[in-house]
Amino acid sequence: MSGDLRIDNVVTSGQFSLDGGTWDVDNNIWLVGNDDEVIIIDAAHAAKPILDAVGDRTVTAIVLTHGHNDHITVAPELSEATGAPIWLHPGDDMLWNETHPDVSHQDLEDGQRIDVAGTSLTIINTPGHSPGSSVVYAPEAAVLFSGDTLFQGGPGATGRSYSSFPTIIASIQEKIFTLDPATKVYTGHGDGTTVGDESPHLEEWIKRGS
Repeated sequence: MSGDLRIDNVVTSGQFSLDGGTWDVDNNIWLVGNDDEVIIIDAAHAAKPILDAVGDRTVTAIVLTHGHNDHITVAPELSEATGAPIWLHPGDDMLWNETHPDVSHQDLEDGQRIDVAGTSLTIINTPGHSPGSSVVYAPEAAVLFSGDTLFQGGPGATGRSYSSFPTIIASIQEKIFTLDPATKVYTGHGDGTTVGDESPHLEEWIKRGS
């Protein structure tokens, strides 16, 4: 079923702002689908390169892994251009409202399934980086889109508002490291990894702390 599944990566650059600080960041946007239809995972910084990668395909959903501004910047613009609904876990509504107070979105739920190109993607709420942080799991393709929950070398940052180090560790341990070790992890920033490459390091991360 997933043999025809196509995953495209678009990288955009811009700024992440929270708690009065601003950082320059490069973000991964993931397009999951086939030659006819696609979902967009995250909506960072600039719409044009994302829409260029979509091409003439039908966008069925814009799924946001969490509500930090660098992941949702152009979600309204993408929705307007494609007609696709925006999905975000309601745990991050306060972050969404800092960036797009006048734009509504659909509520993403833990366990929700989104079908595209003959495969089913499962939403797993993984709080810690933010309360509404969620990962998108494509079991047939053995791929996890981890947003800012898990990176090559450790968990996402938890030193800012609405974040919690013990919570992100629990999310990773209970919801990600229970997946097949061969699962590829496509992250919100930087290079990817696998569940099996990261899981042996959990105790190191706990000792290291946030």
